[in-house]
Amino acid sequence: MEKINKIKNFINLKNLDGYIVPKNDEFFSEYVPNHKDRLKKISGFTGSYGFALILKKENYLFVDGRYTLQANKEVGKRFKVITIPKKKPEHILKGKNLKIGYNPQVHTEENLKRLFLRTKCKLFEVKEGNLINQNNFTKKKIIKVFKLKDNEAGESIRSKLKKIVANLNKQKLDLQFITSSENASWLLNIRSDENQYTPIVKSRALVDKNGKIYLFLDSNNIKHKLFKNFENVKIIDVKFIKLFLSRIKSKKICIDKNTCSIYLKNILEKNNKIIYSVDPIYLLKSNKNQIEINNIKKAHLLDGVAVTRFLIWIKNNFEKKRISEIKAQNKLLKFRKEFKKFVSLSFPTISGTGANAAVIHYRASPQTNKILKKGELYLVDSGGQYKFGTTDVTRTISLKNYDDRIKEIYTRVLKGHIAVANFKIKKNTTGSQIDLAARNFLKQKNLNYNHGTGHGVGYFANVHEGPQAISIGNKVKLLKGMVLSNEPGYYEKDKFGIRIENLIILNKSSKKNLKFENLTLVPIDKSLIIKELMSMDEIKWLNNYHKTVFFKLKKFMNYKEKSILKDQCSNI
Repeated sequence: MEKINKIKNFINLKNLDGYIVPKNDEFFSEYVPNHKDRLKKISGFTGSYGFALILKKENYLFVDGRYTLQANKEVGKRFKVITIPKKKPEHILKGKNLKIGYNPQVHTEENLKRLFLRTKCKLFEVKEGNLINQNNFTKKKIIKVFKLKDNEAGESIRSKLKKIVANLNKQKLDLQFITSSENASWLLNIRSDENQYTPIVKSRALVDKNGKIYLFLDSNNIKHKLFKNFENVKIIDVKFIKLFLSRIKSKKICIDKNTCSIYLKNILEKNNKIIYSVDPIYLLKSNKNQIEINNIKKAHLLDGVAVTRFLIWIKNNFEKKRISEIKAQNKLLKFRKEFKKFVSLSFPTISGTGANAAVIHYRASPQTNKILKKGELYLVDSGGQYKFGTTDVTRTISLKNYDDRIKEIYTRVLKGHIAVANFKIKKNTTGSQIDLAARNFLKQKNLNYNHGTGHGVGYFANVHEGPQAISIGNKVKLLKGMVLSNEPGYYEKDKFGIRIENLIILNKSSKKNLKFENLTLVPIDKSLIIKELMSMDEIKWLNNYHKTVFFKLKKFMNYKEKSILKDQCSNI
């Protein structure tokens, strides 16, 4: 409460009625380093998305449906947890004329409009200073930035830059300000070890119409020879970004309002004409080139071996040994680390059994750590960063659970998964159309799940990457080379959780039409399937999938594992 009271004192000092504390840092990254995680510091909430609204007498924590159960457990009675988009600030602040402060460095104009436009409140920029006492955070580590080779990236910086410059000249613009770190990293083929789960370099880039690139990052540990073969790049320490941008005058500058902070926008807006447009890199990097596709498949082969060996170990040992959720996730990490090309996890592993699996983005802790027991389900959602790809896979396995209702729900989730994999892609197909197909079999029993069916995935980059997604609101046209997750599920509070997730890629079929191709190579638990609920086409899909999994993985297994894998991949 001490930290919250400090904010309330700040509110009174600034003559405000409230203050907004977001999850993100000034780079709007999904995974925020501990020394910049303001929201965790004041609330204890550890999820990857959310924001707090601190008022004089009340505290609200806004999260989406993935985190409702988790947030309620983590923040206790200090905050009222609100699930968006069911409820938004406009519902909490209805009819109130309040003055609410925010730090312009960690908010975009677009996001504040989306959240507070329908309220009568007035928003005020304030200098946060050391309000949330960030000096007590873990100190940031020394980072290493490295460049991908052309045979790893699949496309040179020169080739990528040519596309950005062409777009600038087409629109008669002088500069493109790339404020998304993932996009700057893609353009310059750079990665780093700064973040625990993503190799993205926290950076921004300014590209001029003549092909000059100004890269803003923490340059303390950057080798000056990073771009020795490409002289068009000039590295500028990020602490001088305000000074550099303020010297730009009388230019037409394109910025993405979804990733450019109000602070940076204000600097450029003083002396230049701002053009708002979605950063073209989002779409460019979503279309994976053939080298990226080949490398991604290599990553999924290694990951499939690790996850499959882990699931075999779980099935063989959960009755013999006391296996906790934490012990299980550590064992999975050990299997992945056996491959030299493994770099890190791509997100915190979700290892949940029984009631814990009902928490969609559950993270096992010493306080919640359960032992895997006979009769329950075990859900494990995990992914890896390899030097040539990013993976994400979820499997729900039976710990000798024979409940017919659970089997029916599991089968319906699987049917939804297959419906996504087999969806006929047309010229203007979007993720919103596919999302409906994924939910159809659950909705027949008035069941549903409170998250999107799939997200875009990067290439040795962010595991969650747009613009494509399989979700109700996503209207982005699906194109060749896009990688997405396919993960319908179902969750009952305090009882169980089910999710089946593969990564899939849009590829051309023999008829030159687009279709989804599975990337993930991990068996799906057949013991939870009610065959009678499956159509002949669905059975054929599952049998073919398992045939591929066995063919690809068998040479990596020892004799005993190979025998078990053969049984797991046999026809139903």
